[in-house]
Amino acid sequence: MPDELLVRSAARSDYEQWLPLWDGYNAFYGRSGSTALSLDITRMTWARFFDAYEPVHALIAESGGRLVGLAHYLFHRSTTAIEPVCYLQDLFTDASARGRGVGGALISEVYERARLAGTPRVYWQTHQTNHTAQALYDKLAERSGFIVYRKVF
Repeated sequence: MPDELLVRSAARSDYEQWLPLWDGYNAFYGRSGSTALSLDITRMTWARFFDAYEPVHALIAESGGRLVGLAHYLFHRSTTAIEPVCYLQDLFTDASARGRGVGGALISEVYERARLAGTPRVYWQTHQTNHTAQALYDKLAERSGFIVYRKVF
């Protein structure tokens, strides 16, 4: 029988197990080696999850006493709604746990947290080549049709 999956808010004591997931997430999107995020950014990201004045939150998925997934989300204001909207910024499942419902469970919990916060919408983005994730996302949400542009300074 597979280990039960528990999705919960991150605790300060999760840092050592969260860090490899965070590093794996960033490596997946090409932020490793010479393009890796600085340790200062990683430390600040972790600190924000525990700062009551920050709108950034972290969920982790745990199975068999081991962290196997993460989801980071935040609430922000929008010009198209009175209530804040929820942006699911980061979602990652350890390779050893893929295909076991971890991503879907994390997204479902973000949905629940957003409902409790009274937000009318949860949204996220993924890279156009991330077809595996898109197969899941297409079951859980609708594509907005928007294309993301950015300018990096």
